[in-house]
Amino acid sequence: MTDRPAGPQDWATHSPLTDPRERRDLLRTAPRDPRALAATVRGLVTHYRGAAGTFPAERTPEIDTRWVADVLGVLAGRGVADLTAALPPAERFVGCCRDFSLLFVAALREHGVPARTRVGFADYFRPDFHVDHVVAEYHDGERWVRVDPELEPGAFPFDVADMDTGPGGPFRTAATVWTRYRAGEIDREDVQRFGVDPGLSLRGPGFVAGYVVFELAHLHGHELLLWDEWGALDALDRAVGEEDPAALAEVDRLAALLLDPDAHRGELAAAFDDDRYHPRGAVRCLSPTGRVAEVSLAR
Repeated sequence: MTDRPAGPQDWATHSPLTDPRERRDLLRTAPRDPRALAATVRGLVTHYRGAAGTFPAERTPEIDTRWVADVLGVLAGRGVADLTAALPPAERFVGCCRDFSLLFVAALREHGVPARTRVGFADYFRPDFHVDHVVAEYHDGERWVRVDPELEPGAFPFDVADMDTGPGGPFRTAATVWTRYRAGEIDREDVQRFGVDPGLSLRGPGFVAGYVVFELAHLHGHELLLWDEWGALDALDRAVGEEDPAALAEVDRLAALLLDPDAHRGELAAAFDDDRYHPRGAVRCLSPTGRVAEVSLAR
């Protein structure tokens, strides 16, 4: 496939996962202004780990909700008719970083604003660990602006609504982390501090490589749950852990393209069409609740 530069409008229309479907009127009540929208999202979503104990435990399975239309359905079922009306913490949708960012992206796309999710690692949740994370970006007509809609403004030493997108920024994409690791700028010991939690095996170079594939999927309208698995993800993790040269070279290739997705849209689309990286209509959910299930992506 011939490569072509991407235009921001490539990300101005809904993906299957952000499409509000029958809840379009509800989604349109969200503000268009990104800072106001981030505040709106924080009033509707709560984090299943960060806010544990503030919501009824029986609602934890909400974390496995993939489609924004279904998130809006949950909110409507709690009496929400205007998204700008915040819910009490105990009544908010139970999700994670991906849900804060995807609802933010969906609302901007509904207003015709180019927006997308980015998958990577945040340096601001723990001083000694780089936590897996999803943030949002929108195009303001001149550049992509990176936002973490989960964060309260003023609670961190940077602007959460306009974060540094460079390699030294507080959030780094999976492609950036992988590239710096392979260049020796992140050593073998430090790369083990990139993952879900230092007490879990979900960390290290194989995990980062898997998130490069997640980043590829998210940029192509498959903004899947961070505990979904498909294609070659499991095999890639093992191969990278064993330092298989072909696997390392393949992740190098994908990461190099993802460093500038606007400049490599055609090549990335061709890469995502590979059966190793495209979900092809189904994923295996390995939920933090302990639920394991094959899930169809058909609607």
